[in-house]
Amino acid sequence: MLVVLVLGTTFSCTSVQRTEVEPYAEGRPYTRWWWFASEISNDDILYQLEWLKDNGFGGVEIAWVYPMRGDSTIVRPAWLSKEWAAPVNYAKRAADSLGLGCDFTYGTLWPFNAFDLPDEYATHSFYQKESPQNRTLTWEHPRKAKILNHLDREAFAYYAARMNEGLKDAYKGSRSGVFVDSWEVETRHLWTDGFGEKFKERFGYAVEPYMDKLYEPGNEDVYYDYMTLMSDYVLYEFYKPFTDNAHSQGAFSRSQCGGAPADLLGAFMLVDVPETEAILYEPNYGRIPASAAALAGNDIVTSESFTCLYGWKGWGGKGPYQDQEQIGDMRLIADALFANGTNQIIWHGMPFNEKGKGKNDNHFYASVHVGPDSFFKDQLKEFNDYMAKVSRYMRKGRTYSDVAMYLPLEDSWMGVEYPDSLQMPWVWGEYELRYVFAPDYLKGYQPLWVNAKVLSQASFSDGLLRYGDMTFSALAVDVEWLDIETLRQVLRLAEQGLPVVMPREPKQPGMNKSGEYADLYAGLMSLTNVSAVPSDILKQKPLIEGEDLPDFWCRMDGEELYIFVANPAARQLKYPLRYGQAFEDKGSRRELTVNTSAGAQHLTLEFRPNESLMLKVGGNGKVEVIDLGFSAKELLLEP
Repeated sequence: MLVVLVLGTTFSCTSVQRTEVEPYAEGRPYTRWWWFASEISNDDILYQLEWLKDNGFGGVEIAWVYPMRGDSTIVRPAWLSKEWAAPVNYAKRAADSLGLGCDFTYGTLWPFNAFDLPDEYATHSFYQKESPQNRTLTWEHPRKAKILNHLDREAFAYYAARMNEGLKDAYKGSRSGVFVDSWEVETRHLWTDGFGEKFKERFGYAVEPYMDKLYEPGNEDVYYDYMTLMSDYVLYEFYKPFTDNAHSQGAFSRSQCGGAPADLLGAFMLVDVPETEAILYEPNYGRIPASAAALAGNDIVTSESFTCLYGWKGWGGKGPYQDQEQIGDMRLIADALFANGTNQIIWHGMPFNEKGKGKNDNHFYASVHVGPDSFFKDQLKEFNDYMAKVSRYMRKGRTYSDVAMYLPLEDSWMGVEYPDSLQMPWVWGEYELRYVFAPDYLKGYQPLWVNAKVLSQASFSDGLLRYGDMTFSALAVDVEWLDIETLRQVLRLAEQGLPVVMPREPKQPGMNKSGEYADLYAGLMSLTNVSAVPSDILKQKPLIEGEDLPDFWCRMDGEELYIFVANPAARQLKYPLRYGQAFEDKGSRRELTVNTSAGAQHLTLEFRPNESLMLKVGGNGKVEVIDLGFSAKELLLEP
């Protein structure tokens, strides 16, 4: 159950009535529902919602975008007008009547932008203070909208007041999520008024003389300090106000924080529903939002799923095999997501269609097309039922973990840029943490990421590291760089008895070095419960042992464990998938040991082609394999 606390904020509250529709009920997948700028008919809205209900969907996320083909002559109601709001309000009421959830992208396209945004509230770089970035592919295309300054809570409040007025009646009824997509604001030389003054106050030197060479080798320490302050702006001038505003309207926040120039774990912890995406982000990334949800006490981890799984050709053209996607390949992605902590799938996506007019996919830039004419329509409901079933199991109790591992944020900020081999047109900086994996020696423990804030607020008692509802028996800090304040927290906890694995001697990042750093590290390593050798510290057996372990995710419900073990073919999926990659799998076997409170249970797991397994482990140690009841069929391409 999604729990949302309504907090007092500077935003005006709206009195809302609630129905019994629970967000993400029963784990049924949602779909992003692309509303092209046009006049929207209630009959077409109801037709599509009824189709979704019949095909195993649990709800929609309405996303408002450009007019089809970028045709500026298409008649449409003005953005956020009463005429614009009328079909939105009808869609929400119709969804409620059908038992479907209804979320809203909190704007037109993304990042957040507004046509009447004052210049002082627009985003800018250090060099472009008077030339704010513009966005044209919006509801009112080709009219230009200014992109919001995401580093200024006053700018967000201005923007939110207008969005809340437009959505005020749509907030009524069941609780809706308001959604912000991945960070798509230019991050190089990002700046806001007062940044330079705060930087000098915090670090004791001016950053402005370094801005020309901020990303060049030799300036990593300055870049680290720049990112440290930038992170605070992103977290507390944008993500926290975004969530507070959602609560003030009786809604909840859902966010892809990916790409934000910030402590990503901290960002995901500030929203009610953290969201990953695949496969423009690869499935391993999902462990960051899943860790954030567990630490923050939130149940739901969503994923924008199946986006451009075979590649992307950009705006105005179809990607490879678009409209010919294989359910088997999508199942590979879904299973990889489940095995990295996702428990709610959101399809990307369904274009708005007029009843009897055929599909709009010719003007829909990215796969996967969901609708009555989908290439995979005959398997769609069965696949949705499968994903809903796994999602329900992956919400039982709470997330299991035995070892906390420190997210290498400092390493990413000191690394600055990815090597050319890892960059993509939309990816350049290590701050995105796209390629971060748990070390092999932690594989079977289902470790969760933690950050400096978690360690500073955690306690150690009765042999366990405690934060919120989560407990850990040990901490792994396997990094090249570590902030001195974080090192102090690790030392504090270790002195209380926390077992710590520290395989590498870290260095202090940032311009301001301290002679105390070496002494703190020496004091830490002098403790008998701290070692560079993992086997010296990790005396407890991992949850799962075995050669060539598949990816898995475990939930603990009382004395029972529910373990989703993904097909080995779903490990380390890379963008883009090969067409039909799922059907290259001929089946496999794994000899595993599940270490339960009742003793070690030795299992031989048989993975049929393109299928994963769900294990239920009772308090007595008995292991049951739950039938997930779905096998994808390969679809033949038309000649």
